Amino acid sequence: MRNLRRFAIAAAIVGFGAVLLGSWTRINGAGMTCPDWPLCHGKLIPSMSDGTIWEWSHRLFAFSTAPLVAIVAFLAFRLRSQLPFLRPLVAAVAGLFLVQVLLGAATVKLGNSPISVVLHWGTAMAFIASLVAIAVVTTIPESTREPRSLANSAGSASFILLATTISAFVTMCVGAYVSSSGAGLACLTLPTCAGHVLVAQPAQQVQMLHRTFAAITFVLSVIATIVVFLREPSRRVRATAAVGFALLCTQVLLGLMNVALRLPTDLREAHAANAALLFIAYCSALSFSFVNGLERPRESSLQ
Repeated sequence: MRNLRRFAIAAAIVGFGAVLLGSWTRINGAGMTCPDWPLCHGKLIPSMSDGTIWEWSHRLFAFSTAPLVAIVAFLAFRLRSQLPFLRPLVAAVAGLFLVQVLLGAATVKLGNSPISVVLHWGTAMAFIASLVAIAVVTTIPESTREPRSLANSAGSASFILLATTISAFVTMCVGAYVSSSGAGLACLTLPTCAGHVLVAQPAQQVQMLHRTFAAITFVLSVIATIVVFLREPSRRVRATAAVGFALLCTQVLLGLMNVALRLPTDLREAHAANAALLFIAYCSALSFSFVNGLERPRESSLQ
């Protein structure tokens, strides 16, 4: 069980590194320095000039995830009868990894089009979230490993955390579209766009859509934080939810600074990296909340 958790965490870390390198590569305009796939200029190790090192490093991290995923799948197969929810989670990891590989090739073929970037980013984050969920599931005590439905294990905290996690994911994906489509500076005023809420230009519309989802995520995060600290006894849920809220506040600040400073490269990357960490934090809180819900029925039945 411990080995499965370690390899799931390792795969998530390497996957996160690939995500950050991919974001940095695109932000620095090096996304097409390797115009072919899976090789780069027809070579396994090409010349690293003109930003090629970033795209090549991104691919190296992505391919390095493959053996870790294989080990996770092998260990999970051996433990499939001992842990609830393990089978669908492993299926999700394997399926998302394969889709991500195909999307990596498609992104190159499509010249880093905004839609391909969003799909590539969103699938990568869903892949990491599945690995995080596997790592959390392995912490379920042996006495509470009988299969139960998600509905039976979910409480009010789980549902609000689920809503917050989904909203954070959507906000992050819309943000990826804003960045990859060049709409980052379509609206230079806050909170409205040039004094208007309803705008006509496509770039401004997607920017305002991103801000709208960001506001929804913030409201949900505030509610989730209150509900968790009032109704959730688990320290792990409280801690990860608190980290998520802190990262969200940081994300808002980074967003404001990006607009005020006209999208400096380092701040753009920080904004993307923090968005990924924010999503992972809420995925962790949600997973721990479900695990904690599995333990409650057992505790109640023993009283």
